[in-house]
Amino acid sequence: MTTDLNRRTTLRMMLAGAAGAVLPVFGAGRADAAVTALKQSIAEAVANDKDLAAFYRGRNFKPIFVTNADGRRRGALLKAFAKAGDHGLPASRYDANGLKQMMKAAKNPKARGKVEVEAAKRFLSYADDLRSGIVDPRRVDGGMVMQVARYDRAATLEAFSKSNPQGFMKKLAPRTPEYVRLQKEKLRLEKLLAKGGWGDKAQAKSLKPGASGGAVVQLRNRLIRMGFLRKTATQTYDANIQSAVQQFQIAHGLAADGVAGPGTISEINKGVADRLQQVLVAMERRRWNNRPLEKKHVWVNIPDFHVDIMQNGKSTFRSRVVVGKNTSDRRTPEFSDTMEFMVVNPSWYVPRSIVTKEYLPMMKRNPNAQGQLQIIGSNGRPVPRSAINFNAYNAKNFPFAMKQPPSRGNALGLVKFMFPNKYNIYLHDTPSKSLFGREVRAFSHGCVRVHKPFEFAYALLQPQQTDPKNYFQGILATRAERRVDLKQPLPVHIAYYTAWVDAKGRPNYRRDVYNRDARIFAALNKAGVSLGPVQS
Repeated sequence: MTTDLNRRTTLRMMLAGAAGAVLPVFGAGRADAAVTALKQSIAEAVANDKDLAAFYRGRNFKPIFVTNADGRRRGALLKAFAKAGDHGLPASRYDANGLKQMMKAAKNPKARGKVEVEAAKRFLSYADDLRSGIVDPRRVDGGMVMQVARYDRAATLEAFSKSNPQGFMKKLAPRTPEYVRLQKEKLRLEKLLAKGGWGDKAQAKSLKPGASGGAVVQLRNRLIRMGFLRKTATQTYDANIQSAVQQFQIAHGLAADGVAGPGTISEINKGVADRLQQVLVAMERRRWNNRPLEKKHVWVNIPDFHVDIMQNGKSTFRSRVVVGKNTSDRRTPEFSDTMEFMVVNPSWYVPRSIVTKEYLPMMKRNPNAQGQLQIIGSNGRPVPRSAINFNAYNAKNFPFAMKQPPSRGNALGLVKFMFPNKYNIYLHDTPSKSLFGREVRAFSHGCVRVHKPFEFAYALLQPQQTDPKNYFQGILATRAERRVDLKQPLPVHIAYYTAWVDAKGRPNYRRDVYNRDARIFAALNKAGVSLGPVQS
């Protein structure tokens, strides 16, 4: 008798409303019927969703959200939905208040079953958005080919049903320091936005030290509000303003000369909303790459035009780089791979697209054009140019390859760094050193040119050579092509971040050189992400 009473009590608890209202006391038969009706409702609601069907079938269609016993899980879910904006997610997409009202209005088992499945769907949407990103990068831009981890939906529900609800929800977001710092920058910018931003823009094309007047005052006030300059009443572009401009330039990847030229003025006049947009995009990118980076790895940030060897969160080597030109066929893609070897004194095997689109038209006009390159036949041997009628071929039927033997004038310079990938992208030296002096360095055909390639090679060889410099220089002196394997292959990440906060808490911003951020934010905006009122 006691057992039967306990069973009836348990059934009444299972059928209690989501808002906390307790159902009337039924006899055992009516309670059993209500349980059956609830399960039937859940089964009907998941019939067209194989993942949800698999999860609920595995637990005999027992709910996890709508009974009295599910209060903590329900509370954690609604709280996370209400705070989705903290992560730059669109809170309206999960609609905590709407779901809460649906739960309160569900007065019978059939309605309760529908709300159960609706809650599960919104939970999975939130979990996927927070762990893996709101949008699919490959659908936004063909150059964003990184692998994004997507999680099994049924397994996610199963894990949530067996975990501490609040702890589980907290662990969904990227737990990397970089993401946490971006969150703090987001909050800072939102507060600034609410207070009116950084004030009037500097109304000048350029300003130099020694200048004075209204535009200098506007520049001064903006630098003060941005935190680069202490409060001052000066109306002259003095040494303090010059130093503040330099600090701004460093934080924004500009030539740090202390002169507010057109490029610097343009960046200074960017509004808080512009920077907040960059941060929101950077947070989305971190969600796409929601995993701790390796203790040691190579990091190329395209808009920053630099390569770093990172070890335990610190840069142990840094060099300027040149990245792909901003055209559809030359932009450097974003992806990760593993550097396995370098080639000293490399030959350059000219990509087919360059051979047919650039060099073949030249050789039709002048057979000796690009004379430093060898014409290679199908047998792999050089073919004399005098034996070829270039005008007989077009881009589709040209049967030859082109190769540049090792030399100081080789397009790849004297060393290339290989992480074999289907995009044929790698890092390499270059004989064209002048481009490294430019502020914006997007000129290559897609590969990444390194300003300090020898030093990069020494750093890569250091773990396996007692004297990496002399070892490398000895191979170089032979002038013969040679592959050098890395005994400890190194992960390479080619990324695209126009916003980040360094370990000391300093925000950094860069120009959107490929316009990828703009496309990402447009997709986020379409999904419901917004900035609120726009201020300058």
